[in-house]
Amino acid sequence: MSTFDPDALECLAAIIEEGGFERAAQRLSITQSAVSQRLRALEAQVGTVLIVRSRPLKPTPAGQLMLKHAKMMRLLRADLEKDLKELAPSAAGGGRDEERISIAINADSIATWALPALDALARQGLPVEIITDDQEFTHEWLREGQVLGCVTSLGQTLRGCRMEPLGSMDYVVVAHHAYAHAHCPKGLNAHNFHQLPFVAFNRKDHLQHSFVEQAFGLPRVGLKQLFVPSSEGQIRAVRSGWGVSVLPELAVRDLVASGELVNLAPRHRLGVMLYWHCWNLSSDVLDAMTAALTEAATRNLNACLPQKTPPGRGSKRKDSAASVTSAG
Repeated sequence: MSTFDPDALECLAAIIEEGGFERAAQRLSITQSAVSQRLRALEAQVGTVLIVRSRPLKPTPAGQLMLKHAKMMRLLRADLEKDLKELAPSAAGGGRDEERISIAINADSIATWALPALDALARQGLPVEIITDDQEFTHEWLREGQVLGCVTSLGQTLRGCRMEPLGSMDYVVVAHHAYAHAHCPKGLNAHNFHQLPFVAFNRKDHLQHSFVEQAFGLPRVGLKQLFVPSSEGQIRAVRSGWGVSVLPELAVRDLVASGELVNLAPRHRLGVMLYWHCWNLSSDVLDAMTAALTEAATRNLNACLPQKTPPGRGSKRKDSAASVTSAG
């Protein structure tokens, strides 16, 4: 098998990750002409085109394989750096700035439990890059080889990967106490939900619909929606009286306890089952990341498996995992 130039592999990765030749050149601190030359040399060695020159740029199937190889090489170097630091701290060089260990995590997990799980690894110098997407789509980043692991609602193991169940993330429907008093003093029900604006994450966000449909036994609902593409931003919007929203119980627990926010349907909650998928490789870095995320999930998420599988925040797919449960 051919030995590929590490600089050419990183050049390919930079083009795909940055979305263009100019930004790749800036990241690698080389000229745009040098980027093109390295890519051409790599394509000549592989014997096929690796990137479709479209807008946006896209890797070809061969390009996806080479991107995955480039990320595997990063992982090997990260493992080596970790071992060197343990054996001879003064000998470890710290790796190149452009080499990133990329993972994909849904926004609500980033805003609640996932970042603290990675604190120790980040402080140790691991060059982590977190890509955010809907939990129904994060596994596509892994499938395409653009990340080495992901937190997703997909409960089926991907080829060449291993999977760890993390637990169920519970969602509740809330509003600011003043808004609730003025617009829904008796809470959310099957008769008033269509009158209230729901603050959703983006157009992929079907959690709002899923909660209402399942809590009130409705087959399909239409909602008035506002879009705020940030978990923290959704909470801020609700606190400012924009409307109601289905949000992680973990994120609004203290605000509900203080009385600032009101749980509009306290007998109902939506549980979205999350899983950690990563490449099935022998790697100390991957093992450490897996252990950190699974331990944090055990402390923060509900270990009970959901009984139904309707869509969560994302497109309506059979592989998503969510259910509404009633309390008391």
